[in-house]
Amino acid sequence: MMRKIKYTIAVLLGIFTINSCNDNDLELSNPNELSPETYFKSETQVQASVNAAYANLQTRGLYARHIFFALDNMAQENKGNPQLEGNKKPFLDFSFDASSDIIQFYWETCYLGISKANFVLDNEAKINALPNSILTQEKKNKFLGEAHFLRAYYYFLLVPRFGDLPIYTKQTIVGNPRSPKDEVYKLIVSDFDFASKNLLSKNAEDKGRATKEAAFAYLGKALLYQKKYDEALAAFSKVTGFSLESNFYNNFMDETEHGPESIFEIEYDEKLGVADKWGSDTAGDGVAESTLRGQEYGNLGWYNVYPSDNLLDEYEAGDKRFGDTFYVPGSKYNNGANTMTAANFSSSEGLRRAGWKKYQNYYKRTDENLDSSINFKVMRYSDVLLMMAECESLRSGGVQATAIGYINQVRARAGVPLLATTLTKDQVFTALIHERKVELAGEQVRFDDIIRWGIASTQLAGTGFKAGKSELWPIPNRETSSNPNIKPSNNNPGY
Repeated sequence: MMRKIKYTIAVLLGIFTINSCNDNDLELSNPNELSPETYFKSETQVQASVNAAYANLQTRGLYARHIFFALDNMAQENKGNPQLEGNKKPFLDFSFDASSDIIQFYWETCYLGISKANFVLDNEAKINALPNSILTQEKKNKFLGEAHFLRAYYYFLLVPRFGDLPIYTKQTIVGNPRSPKDEVYKLIVSDFDFASKNLLSKNAEDKGRATKEAAFAYLGKALLYQKKYDEALAAFSKVTGFSLESNFYNNFMDETEHGPESIFEIEYDEKLGVADKWGSDTAGDGVAESTLRGQEYGNLGWYNVYPSDNLLDEYEAGDKRFGDTFYVPGSKYNNGANTMTAANFSSSEGLRRAGWKKYQNYYKRTDENLDSSINFKVMRYSDVLLMMAECESLRSGGVQATAIGYINQVRARAGVPLLATTLTKDQVFTALIHERKVELAGEQVRFDDIIRWGIASTQLAGTGFKAGKSELWPIPNRETSSNPNIKPSNNNPGY
């Protein structure tokens, strides 16, 4: 825990250092306004500049609030209670448009994160020129690796949402036109590849920072999304030193963060301050060390959404993940001192079957108190195992029994029957659809899965999803009105 606290404090110092120089952080040009002639003189300054690029992951535009609503709602893992805010409801029925503030905040905070990463990379020569007595070459390489990792991560958040994107590899005051998504993927793969060769391993790096293994995992995922199965499998094979948590729920508690299954996490620690959380839509500055995920989803809190029947019905009898993913009447909470009753799942439209347990603080207390310090485990080893199974099954010459072996590692922990090793390729694919749905429920994975698999029209039938339109979000109005190289007529189909 101490190493996590040290990291988060360093992030805050970086935020204050980077952002206090400019009141207008929404400008793409340079949110930092720092002069390389007077900066990058010490390890502290280099680290602070890198830390500032992490901070945009904590914003309300991403993991503090909006990303989980948008993606879980589109995947139909959620249904909305009547009190669900109006800007979040359109992600249930795909009625959002280019005026959506959630889409705008998502776009802007990702591009600000990219700009902050580019601020570091624009000064690579200056960083490398520092004497080794001030900053060793290993640390220079790893800080640059973090900047490459973060730039790739933000682009990897953007490309499934918007498709073709403006590419920025240097800070600029000029808005670029959209480039084909294949070019965006080339940059993503290049950045993750650089990071994999220069970052430190998990056992040598502070908790919360990008590692060599995280870079390989995301490199593999980016290649998988392009259906480059052999290359993806080669990258995943280098994600070593991890194992599944013996207790599935350890992945979603505050006290068990950075465990043996955790590959990359988005950090939160409310003890460090939450004063600026309501103003942290995009900028990534101020003190906003909490996420609203607990309060928003909590059936004893705001209970804005609840797990859909479609999701609840997916679980096999005896699957231990069900009780670790959802609260239902009879569930114990508050360290076992309290029991959920049917009344704890009430809404103005009647009783609901369940509430979310993942990322909730009820396991140790009776309310959410607005703030939560539970990190988002955005890459877990179980996800890697299932992606390896997918690559092995779908690649030319793939061995289905090997793919099934990866799936069975995940199923064994869940306490469900293992799959027969004689399944056909089609049967393995059906098993993967199921396994990813129940293993990664509420982790913002499923929508992208069903889109890339080409099954969204079937899976989302009757929801308002329109093939050829709803796969992507529109470029937000503020971008098409301010960037002369992206006009409203250049928007995605149907918008």
